[in-house]
Amino acid sequence: MTTQDIIEKILAKNPEISQEQILEKLKAEKSRTGGLLGDETLLRLIAAKYGVEVQQNTVHNNGNLSTSRLFAGLNDVTVAGRLIAVYPVRTFEGEKSGKFATLMVADNGGVLRVVLWNDKADLVEKGELKAEQAVRLLHGYTREDRYGRVELHLGVKSQIEIEPKEKASEYPTIDKFTTKIGSLSKTSGNVHLSGTVKTVLGVTSFTRSDSSDGTVMRFALADDSGEVTVVAWNEKAQELEKTLKVNACLQLVNAKVKETQNGGLEVHVDSNTYVNFQAAALRLTKIVNLTENQSVNVEGVVSTVPERKEVTTSKGETVKLTVFELKDDSGVVRVSAWRQHAEALNGIKIGDKLLFENAYVKKGFWDKIELTTQAATVASVVKD
Repeated sequence: MTTQDIIEKILAKNPEISQEQILEKLKAEKSRTGGLLGDETLLRLIAAKYGVEVQQNTVHNNGNLSTSRLFAGLNDVTVAGRLIAVYPVRTFEGEKSGKFATLMVADNGGVLRVVLWNDKADLVEKGELKAEQAVRLLHGYTREDRYGRVELHLGVKSQIEIEPKEKASEYPTIDKFTTKIGSLSKTSGNVHLSGTVKTVLGVTSFTRSDSSDGTVMRFALADDSGEVTVVAWNEKAQELEKTLKVNACLQLVNAKVKETQNGGLEVHVDSNTYVNFQAAALRLTKIVNLTENQSVNVEGVVSTVPERKEVTTSKGETVKLTVFELKDDSGVVRVSAWRQHAEALNGIKIGDKLLFENAYVKKGFWDKIELTTQAATVASVVKD
C-alpha cells in the first residue's frame, strides 16, 4: 500500500479534513521523531489516530532472513540472524512518549535494521542484547525508513529469542559484509569496515553556523588493502576519545564514505554508526631484531635497578625520566621512559615483566640501539 493510498483512506473516513492537513501532520511527526521513521510508518500512525485501520500483508519466515523477500507493509514477520550492532536506547516526547533502540541483524542474505519499541528496548537497557549474539525476532512488521530501505519493527506483540539453538552457528559475523579499505570510492556510500588504528589525532572543538558547539575526532584506520582517515563527530567523537588507542582492532558498522575537497576519501562516523573494538593481537618484536627509526611492541623483564630522575629539555622544560634495561630471550636493550610513562612505571623493580606498545627505536649513547617512549606509547606491567 502506497502513502497516497493511506492518505485517501484517511480522507474517505474523515471528510472534514483535507489532504494538506494530513501532510502538515506528517511534517510535524517527522520533526518530532527526528526523521528516524519513514513516511509510510508515520502515516499509519496518523491513520490510527483518525480511526482508520490500514490492512497489512503477512509473511512468516521460520528460517534465515532473506532481504529479497522483505518489503514494506508486511505483518507478523519472523526472522533470525546475528546481531552485528546494538545502538543505545533513545527516548521521544509527544502525545505518546516512549523509547526505542536500534539493532543491525545479519544472515547470509544481508543486513537488516531493526527497531525495538518501548518494553522491547528494555533488553538493550539491561544489557541483555549484545553484538555477536544470535537472535530470533518473532511477530514483527516491516516499514520503509526515510531513505526508502526496508526495516523491521518489534512492538507489544513481538518476541525476541536470544541464542536460539537452531542454526545459530550458520549466521555470519560482520566480516562477511565488510568492505576493503582499498576498494572504497566516492560512490561507496554507507559501508562496514574492519581495521587497525594506526594513529589517533585527538578531539577538537568547533562552532556550528547556529553558534552551537561541536566536536570532531580524526584517526587513521588500516587493513591489508590500504589506509583511510576516519572522522568521528560529536557524541561519537567524545565516546571514542575515552577508549580508542593505537593498535586497537576496530569494526565500523554503517559508516559513510565522503570525498574530501582535494579529491581524497574520508570515512565519517556519527550517531548512526556502530563502533565495536577490541585490542588487536599484538605483534611483538624480539629485542635482537630491533632496528633504528621504527615503532614496535616489545615485552621483556626489567634486568637492572631503574634510575629515576628529572631532566631539563632543550626547551627548558623539566620532565621525569626513568631509565633501565629490559631483557627477553634474545637480548637486552636500554629503555628510557619519559613523562607520564615514567610516572606509570614508578614502582617497577628487577624481575617485573613489562609490555611497551608503540615504543620508538633509536640510537642512543655509543650508537647503541635504545627503546624510548613517545606520546602514543602505552607502557604497562604484565601480571602472570
